[in-house]
Amino acid sequence: MQDENSENHWVFGYGSLIWNPGFPFVSTHLGRLKGAHRSLSIISHHHRGTVEQPGLVFGLTRGGSVRGMVFEVAGAEWPSVRAYLEAREQVTMVYRDVMRPVALDDGRKVSALTFVVDERHEQFAGHLTLDEQLAMVRAGVGISGRNIDYVVNTAKHLESLGIRDRVLMDLARKLEAESQAA
Repeated sequence: MQDENSENHWVFGYGSLIWNPGFPFVSTHLGRLKGAHRSLSIISHHHRGTVEQPGLVFGLTRGGSVRGMVFEVAGAEWPSVRAYLEAREQVTMVYRDVMRPVALDDGRKVSALTFVVDERHEQFAGHLTLDEQLAMVRAGVGISGRNIDYVVNTAKHLESLGIRDRVLMDLARKLEAESQAA
C-alpha cells in the first residue's frame, strides 16, 4: 500500500481559492473540469453573509465545464492542507468533497480534490436571476468580508488568468459601476 504522504496531490480551485488559497503548494496550473460549472449558487451564512442577511458564494453545479486553478500540493503537506480545506470549505457541509479528473492546460490529466455543491443542502440557492444575485451580493457581509469584494475579486483574477466567465463578468461590472456611482 502506497503512503499518501509520499506523492503529490491536487486541488481544483474555481472561486476564492484561486486568489486566496491559504495553503502551501508546489505549483499551480490552469485546468478544466468537465461535468460542472461555476455559479453563485450557495447561500452564505458564514464567510460572506449571515443568517439574518445572507450572501452568495460560488459552487460547482452539474453540467458544462469550468476552468480554474489547479494546485499541486506536496505529499508531506497533504494532511495539513486537507484539514485546512475541510475547515474552510465545510463549515456548513454545503459541499461534497470529491476527487475529479481535471485536464491541465499542459496536456496532463490529474485527479484533484474538488468541492462541488450538494444540491440537496438547504443552502443551495439553485438558479437565481441576475437581479436576485445582485440583491444578495450587495447586502452580504460575513466573517471574511463583503460579498461584493469576493465576487469582484474573483472576476478580476479569472480575467487576469484569461478565464472567461460571461455571467460572472456581467455581474462584477454591474457591481463595480454601482460602487463607482455611489
